[in-house]
Amino acid sequence: MAVPDRAQTATRLLRSSAEHSYDPDVEIDWEAPLVAGRWFTPQHRSTLYGTDLWATLSEEQRITLTRHEVASIASLGVWFETILMQLLIREYYRADPTSAHAQYALTEIADECRHSVMFGRMIDKLDCPVYRVGAFDDALGRWIAATATGPRMYAAILIAEEILDALQREASTDETVQPLVRMVSRIHVIEEARHVRYAREELARQVRAAGTRRLAFDRLIIARAAYLTGRRIVNPEVYRSVGIDPRAGRRAALANPHHRETMRWAGERVVAYLRELDLIGGPGLSLWRRSLLL
Repeated sequence: MAVPDRAQTATRLLRSSAEHSYDPDVEIDWEAPLVAGRWFTPQHRSTLYGTDLWATLSEEQRITLTRHEVASIASLGVWFETILMQLLIREYYRADPTSAHAQYALTEIADECRHSVMFGRMIDKLDCPVYRVGAFDDALGRWIAATATGPRMYAAILIAEEILDALQREASTDETVQPLVRMVSRIHVIEEARHVRYAREELARQVRAAGTRRLAFDRLIIARAAYLTGRRIVNPEVYRSVGIDPRAGRRAALANPHHRETMRWAGERVVAYLRELDLIGGPGLSLWRRSLLL
């Protein structure tokens, strides 16, 4: 795979950042009321859409469920972005601060700071809880933030970024969705396109430099990141908002062909790219199969 020069890519991305960056405090009217009757995600993307449980819910309850689902997705987004910022600052610490590559890493950190604030304000505006990951994944996230380098670092970044990007691209243009969610999605999609480009190219370079033993271990860590993203992008606790036991809701969602297709659709680009780089396989393949992304 031909990979563009690192400095040239960074220079282009710095120029794009200067021309197309947004301040959510200015661009979003946080005081505007939510619009009655609008969804918070396209309704066909709800985890329970089309299930027997969905049929028992009123229209208002279905909208409430999507409200909590988007809050869960935003909560996971903040968690991933916090890990990403720690990874990038560690990379920058070792880099030449005069290089365009290092300067773009800092620029991306600035983007992610704004995105995390934006997601946090949206969760608050929606009057939803912050849906946090479980203890095991919290410990794994801390470990990755403190130690990850090379392919597993950039692949984990890509999985989260590209799945969220697919969901938000659709939501940003769907007029049945709340204007607040559409605007948050639009800003994130525009700026995240640069981050995906940066991570894709850097991942390809890191794979070239890694040895066989290193890649075997990284494939397993990457598979766990895929499993977490695919299975936990919507926290089961969201089902309490409409009177459904989280365990029952989770079982229904995991068995729901509509939800399984949504996750395959959201992950198809990043899965294809990771396969191209031979980063899916080995002992981690069972995690990938259970992730809903294949």
